Amino acid sequence: MSVEQLEGSHAADRRSHTEALLDFPLSRRGDVLPEECTWLREKAPVARVRTLTGDPAWLVSSYALAKQVLEDERFSLKDTANAGVPRQYALTIPPEVVNNMGNINSAGLRNAVMKALNPRQKGLQDRLRATAGELLDAIIAEGGPADLRAGFADPFSAAMHCQVLGVPFEDWRRLMSGLDVAFMTAREPFADSALNWYKDVGYFVDRFHAQLARPAEERTGLLGRFADLREADPESAHLTDEMFATVAVSLFGAGAVSTSAFLTLAVLALLQKPELIGYLRRHPERMGGAVDELLRWNLSVGDGLPRIALADVQVGEVLVKEGELVLVLLEGANFDPDAFERPQELDLERQSANAHLAFGAGRHFCPASALGRTHAEIALGVLVERLPELRLAVPAENLVWRTGFIKRLPERLPVAW
Repeated sequence: MSVEQLEGSHAADRRSHTEALLDFPLSRRGDVLPEECTWLREKAPVARVRTLTGDPAWLVSSYALAKQVLEDERFSLKDTANAGVPRQYALTIPPEVVNNMGNINSAGLRNAVMKALNPRQKGLQDRLRATAGELLDAIIAEGGPADLRAGFADPFSAAMHCQVLGVPFEDWRRLMSGLDVAFMTAREPFADSALNWYKDVGYFVDRFHAQLARPAEERTGLLGRFADLREADPESAHLTDEMFATVAVSLFGAGAVSTSAFLTLAVLALLQKPELIGYLRRHPERMGGAVDELLRWNLSVGDGLPRIALADVQVGEVLVKEGELVLVLLEGANFDPDAFERPQELDLERQSANAHLAFGAGRHFCPASALGRTHAEIALGVLVERLPELRLAVPAENLVWRTGFIKRLPERLPVAW
């Protein structure tokens, strides 16, 4: 829907007092801010929309209101998986997995998980730098143009999560292919999404058994920690192999798809302003701030962050009723001029506090945020150092953007240097 159509729909809604539903999600392109965002934030920061499943929802697009929803525990992530509630798209994973961190906490596994997600754990960053270098060696040897997503972003993100979890990097293609199904956004449920899920659970059960078979001093990653718990902690005796595997599948899926999508779009953003690659090469000490700005700028979350209202809650001028679906539009909130100075400028030297919502907020603030930042800093640092003349090898308008997926993502990112 164009801005002109939005204006007309909004005016008709005011005259007739009926609901005017905007179809959601918006654009699938991840390199251009959807034109509706500014209009929604200024004219209807809590707007009625129709989701992919045909259900009504409230779309929240201003920074202040987005933060309110994400931090208010009367808006629940867990309950978005309940039967009979309005949905943004059909579930392609078991309902109980939606509340993954809640399940981890209730099972007494939070300490083990948080240690595994610590980017400062011994040897992790050195290994990631080496992996980034090896992947670029292969790309350079093959010659350009090359697909930077398939040759770098996907395998680098998978490599980090394989190491964190304690599974062989050689299996990365098989694990990443499962995400193409697990994170589809479909109108209706489909049977083989369950087949895909349990195939990956079976894989991680086998890898957990492999860790159990090793001497304690040779165990690695989160699955190694789980193996130690199985042997040494009587309180974990009730935890089944499948429960340990489910945690690992969930962490790999959510982590690898998010870090790869962010890295792909961060590189694309830099390629559209080539002087920024030179800036980062000259100022590696500013990479941390640059990554935060790229996180604010990133448009990979194309379907909003979902919550179900557990009570009637006033959000701006709208009373959201118990049981209604609310979607937080990150590309609205993170480009809000009331929260960020010159928000439509990608400024790697941004000095003011960059309190973006890319990792969410409140109870469900991403537990792997520090790991995600480290992943991006290492990847981009190695990339700009090794390929200072990196450029997009095709016109940006010729990139093919994936549809029916939880992330905005180009199918390929062809580059030359």
